[in-house]
Amino acid sequence: MRWQKTGGFTLIELLVVVAIIGIVAAIAIPGLLRARLAASEASAIASLRAISSAQSSFSASCGGGFYAPSLRSLGTPPAGATSAFITPDLGSSDSPVKSGYQIQLSGTAAGGAPATCNGVGAGASLRTYKSGADPVGGEGRFFASNTSNTIYQDAASLFAGMPESGAPAAGAPVQ
Repeated sequence: MRWQKTGGFTLIELLVVVAIIGIVAAIAIPGLLRARLAASEASAIASLRAISSAQSSFSASCGGGFYAPSLRSLGTPPAGATSAFITPDLGSSDSPVKSGYQIQLSGTAAGGAPATCNGVGAGASLRTYKSGADPVGGEGRFFASNTSNTIYQDAASLFAGMPESGAPAAGAPVQ
């Protein structure tokens, strides 16, 4: 009897290939997770910068020197305009979640504030404000900003203790 050689791989060869793929995956996955976290944090910082910029524009052009009371009001275009002060991903809700971060805005109402060009009633605009970005899953840094336009970071939530102007008691400026 003659043995005929059939084409194919042996079980040992397949196990070696699977082991190599497993080793490569074990090395690559932590780096991928770090990159994803860094991208989410960069998105949160960009969102806070967009809010600061939108608040400055609102104050100068629509709010009579006062700030918008909510993200939804920043997402409402002025009468006769087609674009709002902030993009729909941030301005469609008062507390949107974007890239794994919950974005928030609050402030102190200015009783003498006039009505604005986009429907915010008299007395509803803010004298000062603060904004924050907290990770939804708890993984990542916490960010906050205020009327001073400096973004701060910390390992714990900054939004609750963030003053509406000046530096917070905890946290460091984002460089």
